[in-house]
Amino acid sequence: MIDLYTWPTPNGFKVSVALEEMALPYTVKPIDIDTGEQKQPAYLSINPNGRVPAIVDRHNDDFAVFESGAILVYLAEKSRKLLPTDIKGRSQVLQWLMFQMGGLGPMQGQAVTFLKYFPERVQPAIDRYQQETLRLYGVLDRHLAANEFLAGEFSIADIANWCWVRIYPNAEIEISNFPNVSRWNDQIQARPASAKGVTVPSKMELSEKRFD
Repeated sequence: MIDLYTWPTPNGFKVSVALEEMALPYTVKPIDIDTGEQKQPAYLSINPNGRVPAIVDRHNDDFAVFESGAILVYLAEKSRKLLPTDIKGRSQVLQWLMFQMGGLGPMQGQAVTFLKYFPERVQPAIDRYQQETLRLYGVLDRHLAANEFLAGEFSIADIANWCWVRIYPNAEIEISNFPNVSRWNDQIQARPASAKGVTVPSKMELSEKRFD
């Protein structure tokens, strides 16, 4: 059994989508980042970086894993799903996973922060991060023009990137300008396991957490 410590964020959804796609049993442990629960000692003992998500594998000596990309690789290796074992196939998946971890996630995250959550409008910062996000969408779009998924078959690379792309409205991106990304986005959204994964934690779990 996997304990999943998470909250409704793109990085959190990456792990819940993977767990659903891999059909691995898990228990949801909501970590309320709005109240700073991720900074409390109990959670820092699991994730010293004080971010969500994290997992604890109860079937592997309560082994804790933090950082969403590392969690995806761990789960793929545990389940033997969504990550090829041949060196070239594995490298292709990891390249696109790192593309999300080092590029798309940070850039789009900053764009959304300055557009939606910063107390005052700082146009140079908005322009910087939004333009870089648009550039990265262009990279995805050109690649997906000739590929159904990012690295051959559906993989953890698609999960990682999709969980950010699917919130494109928050970055004020017009996805119709990227038709191949739009096709790929809709295709993953239509997968029952992926669609379920982005509802974790459920509204009921969140409601119960508020009253703990």
